[in-house]
Amino acid sequence: MLQTFIMSTAIALDNPLVRKRIYSIDLLRGLVMIIMALDHVRDYFHADAFLYDPLDLEKTNVILFFTRWITHFCAPVFVFLAGTSAFLSGQRKTKKELSLFLLKRGLWLVFIELFITNFGWNFAITFPTILFIVIWALGISMIILAALIHLPTTFILITGILLVAGHNLLDGIHFTGNNWPAFGWSLLHEPNFFTWQGRLVFIGYPVIPWIGVMALGYCLGQLYTTDFDPNRRRKILLVISAAAIGLFILLRLTNFYGDSSPWSRQQSVFFSFLSFLNTSKYPPSLLYILMTLGPAVLFLAFTERTNHAFAKWVSVYGRVPMFYYLVHIYLIHLLAMIFSEIFTVFDWRNWILQQPLWFNDALKGYGYSLGIVYLVWLFVVIALYPLCKKYDRYKQNHKEKWWLSFL
Repeated sequence: MLQTFIMSTAIALDNPLVRKRIYSIDLLRGLVMIIMALDHVRDYFHADAFLYDPLDLEKTNVILFFTRWITHFCAPVFVFLAGTSAFLSGQRKTKKELSLFLLKRGLWLVFIELFITNFGWNFAITFPTILFIVIWALGISMIILAALIHLPTTFILITGILLVAGHNLLDGIHFTGNNWPAFGWSLLHEPNFFTWQGRLVFIGYPVIPWIGVMALGYCLGQLYTTDFDPNRRRKILLVISAAAIGLFILLRLTNFYGDSSPWSRQQSVFFSFLSFLNTSKYPPSLLYILMTLGPAVLFLAFTERTNHAFAKWVSVYGRVPMFYYLVHIYLIHLLAMIFSEIFTVFDWRNWILQQPLWFNDALKGYGYSLGIVYLVWLFVVIALYPLCKKYDRYKQNHKEKWWLSFL
């Protein structure tokens, strides 16, 4: 028994991912998962969520604008770090094993999006609305990455840069109508609504730029191999961050390229600044990606040695992101049903939605103040911590269970 213990310990210490856990990645991912819940609580609880876009500068206020804007960081960081995690996972697999894993996990994520998350958003067993949003894009990006990893890393990097930086050249291409060419183009680049067998289909996350984001995240993983000097890594991260932020400022100031919605002067200097920040998410423009991933990489550079109590608390969410994502959707939806039944005249059955949340006439007039939104958000995040902690511990203690890597 002692010999078995010594051998297993030696093997664990030889594993680069066990020997040196990258806390900054867990911390960043956990932070964006927490922020993400704010946007979803706002969708279900804020009175104005049913009336107008919080980024509409003619109708919004500063607090509401930033409540929505800060959540812009979530999807790009989530997809980017998924690519980084794929690279790190590949350090203990052959290329063939990693490719097969990415293919299977990508297909699984597409299934999750179409059935598990779609049901979570609507609670309608007939699936009257089908949403192709972030988990769909994550899954397709993973499937493409399964093929890309067999190519030289330089080629993967160039592919990622071209997809992220060049996809806005396609902004002028449009397909109209409820037909297959329009649907196919929407899956690739242009968000749109369609109808299919009486169902409403919304393509919210076209995949071209997201594939590029994941490819870039995969390349970033090379900086986190065990033989890479931490000081050199930090310098490279700072250069990447400075370049991204600097390019964002330059392109945005000139309105030269990179976003289909140029900024403009508003009624005040500050609102002009908000217009400057108001980049396009659907699909994520080059400027949107620079604006979010630039600061994210800067965060990685300065938090590598961060290991205080709060960081450990946040990192729990970052170690179980998919589990947290799925559970939080169901919890928020259930809470909205309970709130509407107890505190309003709206029947809980209105939340079994036959159309997208934002266009449901049965919920017109429903909603709470932004203060309530923040209180519910804090409750959701704190309430899910024990469950995430328990699941994280279970994953750590049962690494031999293959299915845990899919959730």
